[in-house]
Amino acid sequence: MPEEKPLLQMKNIVKTFPGVKALRGVDFSVNEGEIMGLMGENGAGKSCIIKILTGIYTKDLGTIIFDGEEINPLSSLQAQGLGISTIYQELNLIPYLSIAENIFLTRELRTKTGLIDWKKQYTEAEELLGSMGISVDVKKPLNTFSTAIQQLTAIAKAISVNAKLIVMDEPTSSLDDNEVKVIFDQIRELKKKNVSIMFVTHRMDEVFEICERVTVLRDGELIGVRNAADLNKMQLIEMMVGRDLSHKQARKPKNEGLDAEEHYVVDAEGITTSKLKSVDFNIKKGEIVGLSGLLGSGRTEMARALFGADLVKEGTINVNGESVKFKLPQNAIKKGIAMCPEDRKTDGIIPNMSVRENISMIILPKLIKNGFVDKKRQTEIVNEYISRLRIKTPDDKQKVKFLSGGNQQKVILARWLCSQPDFIILDEPTRGIDVGAKAEIEELMQEFAQEGISVMMISSEVEEVVRNSDRVVVMREGVKVGEISYDEISAMNIMSTIVHGNPEDKVAGNIKEAHT
Repeated sequence: MPEEKPLLQMKNIVKTFPGVKALRGVDFSVNEGEIMGLMGENGAGKSCIIKILTGIYTKDLGTIIFDGEEINPLSSLQAQGLGISTIYQELNLIPYLSIAENIFLTRELRTKTGLIDWKKQYTEAEELLGSMGISVDVKKPLNTFSTAIQQLTAIAKAISVNAKLIVMDEPTSSLDDNEVKVIFDQIRELKKKNVSIMFVTHRMDEVFEICERVTVLRDGELIGVRNAADLNKMQLIEMMVGRDLSHKQARKPKNEGLDAEEHYVVDAEGITTSKLKSVDFNIKKGEIVGLSGLLGSGRTEMARALFGADLVKEGTINVNGESVKFKLPQNAIKKGIAMCPEDRKTDGIIPNMSVRENISMIILPKLIKNGFVDKKRQTEIVNEYISRLRIKTPDDKQKVKFLSGGNQQKVILARWLCSQPDFIILDEPTRGIDVGAKAEIEELMQEFAQEGISVMMISSEVEEVVRNSDRVVVMREGVKVGEISYDEISAMNIMSTIVHGNPEDKVAGNIKEAHT
């Protein structure tokens, strides 16, 4: 075995924010040509380590040695100049520029006269993406492509600077299995060239597939560094959360409280939009219905149609027995429907507003007396939900952008619970959050159902759907292709229905007709 040579050493790193000690003397290192996993719950300190390394934050104490020299980068551009390239979970690309322009931004290829050499830039961008198995028109604006292509563009940009260390923060969060394989193949090629990778992910399987060693943080402290081959999934989870979560991975018990004769809280028939084709959906009081299907199957579009965010061209929606036509989400909210969106950063939180303001915004009209907000009542309600949902924040005045992903998700849940909904739509409620927070969100879903709130849960993780659903609706290409009752719910049955559909379901035939 070749001798290990450290490329990066971060020693005794300390970082404090008002009311929060984010890092408490953390050590972190990556060897040359190594794929190092950085793991921990949201709020553990992973992002803080990355931002200190890339010059976004300055450390309070500690030493950073990179390639044998002590460094103190003051910007991401300076870090890049040192050989450290970063791909963040929230893409830092410019959507209205072309793919090629994004890849070579600040490093434009120029002719002898100083003009941008567009032909060479387009050619090199095409070759770079081609080496990753991606064939696209690099002249087109980035925002005309899928999220997956945008993520691959960010990775191509990082590769193009010939970095010695590439930091990948959730690089696969928006990719399907085939695209993940492309990324992993590229990572292995980089390793062969002695490039080091710092890899951050919440997907446990990826850690064991791609990482050689794993560094685990918890509450701003180093818990340990282990060889990935010496760990199993449960041991890694226990290191991350500091407690046994195995009992929380069991499937929810059958909801015996659902009355076969009880009316549907929401009963939709023949819903057709620009993306949906005659979809039926219904849900009873206190029921959790999982919505499953591959990316692009129409799950989110169904949620948006029920919430009044997408125009329903055909079909009917009944809420508590009353026929409704929602033109705007405000109409749905007034009828007791709530929705936690898939992209909490863009469509959920308002980052520069406080936890209090984010939670209470839906119910503000009810808190106004004589033209003024009843601050005392507002504080009482907000603190009630902070306590109930176990939101980790110094106080209700903390800006929500400084909370971890899991706690931001809880803030959005608290906002809607304040409105006392009958039906809540949770679109990817655990995406991008850690194992511990996932378990807490799943527990909250069960609590909502026990209180009589109907829950539609959309998740790309099949096992999550299996664990939490009373019933599963399966979609493909904008069509409902099957429905699975509690006793039949399993990962195998869900995947089989996604692929083959349910021949007993009348809607399944619509797919055959649509493709003939």
